[in-house]
Amino acid sequence: MPDPEPRRGPSQKPRTRRGKDTRAAILRAAETVIGDVGFAAASIADITRAAGIAQGTFYIYFQSKDEVFRELVVEMGRLTRGFLTEAVADAPDRLTAERRGLRAFLAFVAQRPALYNIVMEARFVAPDAYRDYYQTFARGYVQNLAAAVQEGEIRSGDVETRAWALMGMAITLGERFAIWDKTKDLDQVVDDVFDMLERGLKP
Repeated sequence: MPDPEPRRGPSQKPRTRRGKDTRAAILRAAETVIGDVGFAAASIADITRAAGIAQGTFYIYFQSKDEVFRELVVEMGRLTRGFLTEAVADAPDRLTAERRGLRAFLAFVAQRPALYNIVMEARFVAPDAYRDYYQTFARGYVQNLAAAVQEGEIRSGDVETRAWALMGMAITLGERFAIWDKTKDLDQVVDDVFDMLERGLKP
């Protein structure tokens, strides 16, 4: 049965608990469907079927499949940043924060692979949302690395280059060890990465 709330534009959010729950159900269903079959193959009918709602209800909360896709990219960023912030909150120094953050990120990807796949597909479906996703991450990362340099926790260097390098490493590690093949212990992956980061590649 459709939610009786009035039709809203893309920037408006439901105010009632029922409306919020319905919108969340649509997002979770869209995450599963689009994450599994891809944006082009997924249909609104597939999403509403997975959410257990009438197709007309979808349009009360979202104007199009593109809008719900973009909302999922934003949500991935919001959830991941919150997850990582909590993971590193009490880290005594930057290297410890980096280690905990990478481990938490890999765990998050393993828990929500469909959402991660959506962000990867955004490069082609919604390139502006894809850029915003990573640029938002990078801004905070640059600030944290710069603060660590000031505190003497890491040596000085171009913090923007370092931020993007560390982000790129985490992205590919997530694909390889949290999505494609989950047989390798993630703690061992993190240990291997930090052996390289802390000691370098020189013999």
